Amino acid sequence: MLLEDGDPVRPRGQQVNGEASGIPRLRGMGVPSHRGATAPGGSRTDEMAEGWEPEPALGDGDVTPGGAPQRAWKPEEALMTELSELVQKVVKSSSWWERHGVDISILACSFLLLPAGFLCLRSAQAIPFLVGVLTLGVVHHTLTVKGSHLASHNALSESKSWGKVWAIFFIELCSAFTVEQATYNHVKIHHGYTNIIGLGDSSTWKLPFLNRYVYMFIAPLSVPILTPLVALGLLRNVEWKAALRTLCCMFLGFYCHYWLLLHVSGFQSPWSALLCMLLTRSLLAHPYIHVNIFQHIGLPMFTADRAPKRIHLMSQGVLNLPRNALLDWSFGHSLISCHVEHHLFPSLSDNMCLKIKPIVSQYLKQKKLPYNEDTYSSRLWLFLQKYEELMVHAPPITELVGIQ
Repeated sequence: MLLEDGDPVRPRGQQVNGEASGIPRLRGMGVPSHRGATAPGGSRTDEMAEGWEPEPALGDGDVTPGGAPQRAWKPEEALMTELSELVQKVVKSSSWWERHGVDISILACSFLLLPAGFLCLRSAQAIPFLVGVLTLGVVHHTLTVKGSHLASHNALSESKSWGKVWAIFFIELCSAFTVEQATYNHVKIHHGYTNIIGLGDSSTWKLPFLNRYVYMFIAPLSVPILTPLVALGLLRNVEWKAALRTLCCMFLGFYCHYWLLLHVSGFQSPWSALLCMLLTRSLLAHPYIHVNIFQHIGLPMFTADRAPKRIHLMSQGVLNLPRNALLDWSFGHSLISCHVEHHLFPSLSDNMCLKIKPIVSQYLKQKKLPYNEDTYSSRLWLFLQKYEELMVHAPPITELVGIQ
């Protein structure tokens, strides 16, 4: 499943590898410059971190260890530092179960539901068959959306080695996409340059040649087909070893699904098995597309040279949807009701984003910063009404006077 992403550019950032007392350090402080780094497959891509950590606050007369004078921090930087400290306290006081265990258990439960789903498809009766389709559809999206998203941010484990294993498993084997491109487009670009025109402005989700009803209600059905095709096209941007690994994982994932439908579910023809694969893999494709556009497009957009500091950028350009049991399970809190929290602290798991939500919302409101929330139905109606403005024409640039 495609992650929310952006067009490849050349960002530059400070690497973040630190872990303190087994607790991941919070990352994602500033909007980096986009000059001087190679694209995925190059030597520097894997070295780039998904965010940038704050430096110690310095006063007007302070100097760096090398003796060079350092400017005082602006109020916007101090706000992000203060919020980070509040969140860090919650993270440090949380158990492994809260930081990773809850989300790992959801993914594990999804795997355990697979046999039931395939066996239900053996039934000639409508109700058990539909239960099988629904089960496999929900499991597929849980693994490909929630699993891939958490793996791309290394939020499933505090070990980088295991993080790489989970990324290959969920992104390549389950989702049929390449790890390097998924991580680069989503983590480096979308998160590093959220709502910045030409970088992380979600423009890759726009198909202006489609009318509103085709885009919103028919086009999502093609996601299971388009995802591997896009992935194959992006393989030319990665090293040959990574491309070969991706091809093997993609083939293995598709073949296992197809084989199980034939030999466990009892489908008699290849075409019926392929049709069932398409049905289950597109079951939640509509909310998947909708969520990706609802939470950023239509909100303030900025230019790279006039982008505000991170706390203003994320509070202005990210929106939370209400909690929904099905989407919370399949997509994760960080993509639904805690998207603001996720963009401010992308290395946290879904459960931790939910845990820090009261702190983040209260802090932003206390500091008179936006905390965008809206309902799914309201955003759907907005996009149907203003489709031309939001999805076809270029978005207007927002100027936040006085805080740059």
